Amino acid sequence: MIGLVVDVLVVGSNQTLQSESVRSILLDFAGVSGDVHYGFSRAADSRTPWYPRGTPIRNDRQVSLVSKEELAQVATRLGVPLIEACWLGANLVLSEIEALTNLPWNARMVFSGGVVLSHLRPNPPCTGPGKLIAAAYQQPDLASAFPKAAMDRRGLVASVELPGIITPGDTVEVVY
Repeated sequence: MIGLVVDVLVVGSNQTLQSESVRSILLDFAGVSGDVHYGFSRAADSRTPWYPRGTPIRNDRQVSLVSKEELAQVATRLGVPLIEACWLGANLVLSEIEALTNLPWNARMVFSGGVVLSHLRPNPPCTGPGKLIAAAYQQPDLASAFPKAAMDRRGLVASVELPGIITPGDTVEVVY
């Protein structure tokens, strides 16, 4: 399965979930350089309830990937014209990969520039992005509606297996 990189983004501040488009992203073994999720470890949170909140654990959320097609499906479910990837704090927007969110856990994504991402798993939807969507459309009910609308369409998180640079227009092959 071959897809296309549509956009690359970075979350530059702990003060917001929102990411911003950049010309390219540099990835090393700790993640996306300059992104708030960068690092070998992260604090346990609500997604890891088996650890006390704040416990340092391995960072398997170095890179956040979303699908242009799945974002369009979520927008339709919410009754809005568009869901911007930046509202979800995404790092990569891909197209032409059917059911991105539901790729098998052992899949690898091999980018034309040489980067390889692995340890892919679904990124569970939460109200954080919903709040940004609600604010954008001035519809407060969208915050709580987002998680259900985005279930199985929220995208993936991944770890860097082979570092390098990713730019819009790169291709990506899903291998499993």
